Amino acid sequence: MATDNETTGRRPEGRPTAKSAKRPGGKRPPAKHARHEKGEVVARPGLKARRVAVKLLSAVVDQATSLDGLTDPDHGHPHFRQLEPRDRALVKAILTTALRFRGTLEAEIAARLDRPLPANAASLRHILHVGATQIRFLDVPDSAAVDLAVASAEADPRARRFKGLVNAVLRRMAREAPAELPREVDCPSWLMERLTAHYGSEKAAAIAEAHRHPAPVDLTVKSDPMGWAAKLGGRAIGASTVRLDTLDGPVTELAGFDEGAWWVQDAAAALPVQLFGDLTGRTAADLCAAPGGKTAQLCEAGATVTACELSASRMKRLKANLARLGLEADTHEGPFEDLGADRTFDAVLIDAPCSSTGTIRRHPDVAYTKSPDEVKRLAEVQAGMLARAARLVALNGRLVFSNCSIDRDEGEAVIGTFLKTHSDFARDPIAPAEVPDFAEAITADGDLRTTPDMQGGVDGFFAARVKRVSAG
Repeated sequence: MATDNETTGRRPEGRPTAKSAKRPGGKRPPAKHARHEKGEVVARPGLKARRVAVKLLSAVVDQATSLDGLTDPDHGHPHFRQLEPRDRALVKAILTTALRFRGTLEAEIAARLDRPLPANAASLRHILHVGATQIRFLDVPDSAAVDLAVASAEADPRARRFKGLVNAVLRRMAREAPAELPREVDCPSWLMERLTAHYGSEKAAAIAEAHRHPAPVDLTVKSDPMGWAAKLGGRAIGASTVRLDTLDGPVTELAGFDEGAWWVQDAAAALPVQLFGDLTGRTAADLCAAPGGKTAQLCEAGATVTACELSASRMKRLKANLARLGLEADTHEGPFEDLGADRTFDAVLIDAPCSSTGTIRRHPDVAYTKSPDEVKRLAEVQAGMLARAARLVALNGRLVFSNCSIDRDEGEAVIGTFLKTHSDFARDPIAPAEVPDFAEAITADGDLRTTPDMQGGVDGFFAARVKRVSAG
């Protein structure tokens, strides 16, 4: 799947800042509640941002709404877009952290309750999670976190009668040390069950632990990764990735951005295109191309590239990204099937839509917006797209099927069924030497399977390479 972490100009938002050490001794001042004038709550500084955080957390958890969509600066939730830039960043930090540590927060809150929260108290639960997130994980004064959570409860008719409970629970959290909990507590049960079934308990636990850590910034450079690593204060990974473990400011201000020397792309997301090798003088098609990271790689590999994208807005973004990078590709807006049955390519990449469970480090909402039913539905979509993509592969040409799911039903199972039903294709096994630093990701069948616990943290990706061996 062409994921939105393959961007060329956005600053990663929503990273939690390390919680400052608490000052020893002394009693905390009592929380100041929101006051009323003529029956209406008077907003205090910071309250609007916290109320937006509660509203958006509810949209993700209760309505399975994408956090990226809610916080899009141009088309996101209207209440989010009304915030000042600084408050937008705070809301994103609260939300990504609250989702990343949702199990931990739930356990800590429950431990400080005399009885479980009412089943219909969803708003109250979200208020507590927003406040607890700031206390445990963000560099926000505890008194402000408690005060604004109580004010949020008082401003919400559904939670107003629980404002005393909010105050008591969060003040206890501020006073008491964090609980010691197993790392798996932050992985939703549906996902943990599937990870264990696919990978075994030890590997599943390692993946769950990786999900608790924000992703670094990875850049795919056109050339000289060692040189760019030195220039940008990062380190080289694989064949073309430079990793920045910290980023002080927008990526647009980094050296090399204006001249198009690199683009943002996770190290694992950069691997599928590398499986084609040198494409000089060859034709290539990227069938799900936006936002353009893999299209750019195909261009850099020397191919004459056709990039297909169904969405008009995403195609616009792809074109803008290629323009900054000084790269050219023929573009086709609409279904890739419309390219024509008589048109074939030497190299075809189908980075198919998927559950995106391999990107939970970057998008922790995925763990709460996807489900086993969604995985099953998407696997069926991928199987259909793969079969249609195969028609575009020239004789002796290569087809790479990939996506950013860590669920084997969306990877190994899909390619296995394809090979059983397409005798004109054969698996073209990947050699470990083809993917420097990722030899452990090569499976016994010769496919590629990265998981988030590899190389200090990467996206979970699957990629299989097959070759057309007959006209069919």
